[in-house]
Amino acid sequence: MLTNPRADRVRAVHALTRRSVREREQAFLAEGPQAVWEAVAFRPDLVREIYVTASSFERHEPVLTAARDAGLTVREVGDEALAAMGDTQAPQGMLAVCRHVDVDLGTVLAARPRLVCVLTHVRDPGNAGTVLRGADAVGADAVVVSEASVDVYNPKVVRSTVGSLFHLPVVTGLPVDEILDRLRAAGIRLIAADGHGDLLLTDPAVEDRLVEPHAWVMGNEAWGMPEETRRRCDDVVRVPIHGHAESLNLAMAATVCLYASARRIHIS
Repeated sequence: MLTNPRADRVRAVHALTRRSVREREQAFLAEGPQAVWEAVAFRPDLVREIYVTASSFERHEPVLTAARDAGLTVREVGDEALAAMGDTQAPQGMLAVCRHVDVDLGTVLAARPRLVCVLTHVRDPGNAGTVLRGADAVGADAVVVSEASVDVYNPKVVRSTVGSLFHLPVVTGLPVDEILDRLRAAGIRLIAADGHGDLLLTDPAVEDRLVEPHAWVMGNEAWGMPEETRRRCDDVVRVPIHGHAESLNLAMAATVCLYASARRIHIS
């Protein structure tokens, strides 16, 4: 059992909390039994190794049995060693080192998606992870995260997805203009979600368009969406606000828009 929190292996795992190391190693951390379970259940091919404390062996035996059945490496570690490996302030007794999950945009488009969510220059880890989780919940076909956005393998993003990172295709690192051009060329309608949009999400005309293959394009949390990006979209839509709130945050607005799309797609 690995118990020394200063051991080379512990240091190597902890190094994955840094973006430069994640990019070099093409690996990231999935912390906590729920994230590990989702990785094992949905993408065991991406799991390099699993670390678990003695006290977690019994509590999470089904996860570990599934991991061993999949031929994955499970290593027992001490509590201090596991705490030194990860990023969270409250370790939950288990983490996995996983390979990157992102895919090429061409692969996504070849599958003829009906619903895509595009994050442009989104910087907040919690927002990005929550949008990924929401997109998974509504059955979206993919999430595309532009360059200059938060790293989807940031430990805070991974935790915020609660395992959804392993459930749906994620594309990363492309310029916004290229993303929009390629989506349009594939016959996907581009709908910008913006608080200053001319159309309301509840307008019948907007609801009719949600039956078509489409992508919700979301802007930055602080400065919103540049005018140039809005012009490149087919529609600019705002979520109606009936109370006194100044606006919805990115993750809330994205979830509302995605559920509106899911409703139309599933009843069409």
